[in-house]
Amino acid sequence: MKWSGKYEAILFDLDGVLVDSLGVIERILREWAAEHGLDGDEAVALSHGRRDIDLIRLLAPHLDAEAETARIVATEERDTAGLRGLPGAAELLAALPSTLWAVVTTGTGAVAAARLRAAALPAPTLLLGAEDLPVGKPDPTGYQWAARLLGRGARHCLVVEDAEAGARAAGAAGMDCVGVGPALEGRRDLTVAHVPDLSHLRVSVEGDVLVVGVL
Repeated sequence: MKWSGKYEAILFDLDGVLVDSLGVIERILREWAAEHGLDGDEAVALSHGRRDIDLIRLLAPHLDAEAETARIVATEERDTAGLRGLPGAAELLAALPSTLWAVVTTGTGAVAAARLRAAALPAPTLLLGAEDLPVGKPDPTGYQWAARLLGRGARHCLVVEDAEAGARAAGAAGMDCVGVGPALEGRRDLTVAHVPDLSHLRVSVEGDVLVVGVL
């Protein structure tokens, strides 16, 4: 093992961690940006780890953020073409007791549920989406609430993230973070370990403890 640790729960981000949705997200954002004469590349770059409403407030403060968010979300809920589970996601989730993992995402709960279904991944017992939280990542509230709702202490939870904002949220919550994908590669200031995808992560269950390792 390159790294291992013991935890009481695992909190997953969704997009880029469990579901390969980057292409869908980028296409929807670029189309939305083009409608408003905005830079599609900038919209995509700023979107990582941010709620849609926070992205709009940052990128286009002159727009009605709530109305534009509703438009984007409606498109995201119905546009699931090409979505798939990322390598190792189905196997890892199948190995976890349902009470010991959750999803904390910057998307809405409805969008998250649609993407999980399209990717043939199980729905978590606990899913916190954009509408459930007063503020998005890098604020730690989402991960703190997830730990509390699972009945676990923050320092006993492991976060799995693909974006800097999410990793910073984990750190601010007092949680270890395993980084997934290129954005967090080499970021030992934010992560305890890094994997290309979840096929490199192993979990065994010892009572109420999860032994997590990176191959």
